[in-house]
Amino acid sequence: MGFSWLGRRRQREEMVDALYAKAVAQARSPVFYAEREVPDTVDGRFDLLVLHVFLILHRLGAEGRETKALNQGLFDLMFADMDRSLREMGVSDMSVGKRVKEMARAFYGRVDAYEPVLDDPAKLQEALARNLYRGAEVKQASLTAMAHYIQKQVAVLAALDPTAIAEPGKACFSEEA
Repeated sequence: MGFSWLGRRRQREEMVDALYAKAVAQARSPVFYAEREVPDTVDGRFDLLVLHVFLILHRLGAEGRETKALNQGLFDLMFADMDRSLREMGVSDMSVGKRVKEMARAFYGRVDAYEPVLDDPAKLQEALARNLYRGAEVKQASLTAMAHYIQKQVAVLAALDPTAIAEPGKACFSEEA
């Protein structure tokens, strides 16, 4: 599989924008908040976005070095958006950098928590309880449903040609949330 488009900056940027838009759209699905007990808060929305960006990075990372620039672009765009969002929420310029660093640490912590347990539903549920739900009381059904959802998304993404995942206008997540 060739990624010749990765060498063309504008095309790569369009694909990064499309990947980020797909992650944001999926993370905003009302079912997560209404039925899966994810808190409809800034932190809850951040955690769902992190989860969906992680799923894309996980899939594209399986392609090795060819997608490294694409993955880095997605990560960079996410945190540029976090910076912009914090400023729009009124966080002072002096505090934005510190908050973005905290968010980046949280991102890497979640990656470290989710990556090794993707194939183990019980351990994935534990990781979700600690990270997505931040230790709050949630129904077992919500944990089970979220773990199932994540495993389904991993399978859906794995079945897609990696260039299709990044193609603007093409879905990369299952509609089921």
